[in-house]
Amino acid sequence: MLAKIGYFLFVLPFSHLPLFVLYLFTDLFYFMLITVVPYRKKVIEGNIKRSFPQLTDKERKIIKRRFYRHFTDMLAEGVKNLSLSKSGYKKRFKVKNPELMNDLFTENKDVLLVSGHYNNWEWLITSQGFLFPHQPFGIGMPMTSKFWDTKINEKRSRFGMNVIHGKNYKEELKKDTEKPKAVLVLSDQSPGNSSKSYWMNFLNQPTAVLFGTEIMAHQLDYAVVGFITRKIKRGYYEMELKLITDNPKSMNWGKITEAHVGLLEKEIVSYPQYWLWSHKRWKREVPADLNELKNEQRTLFNEKFNK
Repeated sequence: MLAKIGYFLFVLPFSHLPLFVLYLFTDLFYFMLITVVPYRKKVIEGNIKRSFPQLTDKERKIIKRRFYRHFTDMLAEGVKNLSLSKSGYKKRFKVKNPELMNDLFTENKDVLLVSGHYNNWEWLITSQGFLFPHQPFGIGMPMTSKFWDTKINEKRSRFGMNVIHGKNYKEELKKDTEKPKAVLVLSDQSPGNSSKSYWMNFLNQPTAVLFGTEIMAHQLDYAVVGFITRKIKRGYYEMELKLITDNPKSMNWGKITEAHVGLLEKEIVSYPQYWLWSHKRWKREVPADLNELKNEQRTLFNEKFNK
């Protein structure tokens, strides 16, 4: 009941306010974050320190403050996402090189669009249906609140996006569509099982990475397109695409994962404030038998896909 009241009386009406007005509220929240209630301070500071051990305390503090600044902008933009018009998205969220996706569409090629929680991913989820010619899909996990999960996904889907659950993506993607599919995957979250993850060095530390994108590419024979979303100025973004492969079955174990994670890492190192540092990214302990685990994973992968 409280969720419904909050949504219909506060969040949804607020979403119809101009974005500059919403920024006024989140400017106040930013001030509170850096003075009174520092949200997930220990998590953020720990993540930044491990990722940038070469920086001074002062330099890492600057990253944290800039992250809080961007994080509060994201809150305003997340609320606005519930009601922003198609023309509003077209003005504020652009694609630098859409011809890459247009060419794959012409070739009737399904695509995995892969990146992480960097800059404004919510606007991409909602606008993907008219940014690219493909039939849009997004893979995610349901929210804890069923009410919020339903309402948020209704708004995300208003321009054609199909939000599907990570556990039954195969069944959903097997269904015929009139157009080739483009499946959005944000793959930088902490995996649930360290032994089923791909382990690599990411931001100066051993990191368990979700291997689902690589598995999906081989299972479904989808092209893989990595992307980075850059913040041009407050409330304006530009997305740049990079083809990782249009022939995934030719890629050896780990190569697709290394490519799309490396693309994200390069951007984080350049502009660290725009990544989601408040996420508990490094929860998984490095397996004691990591080399043996990697050999087993490689063998199983080759037996399944490289016969």
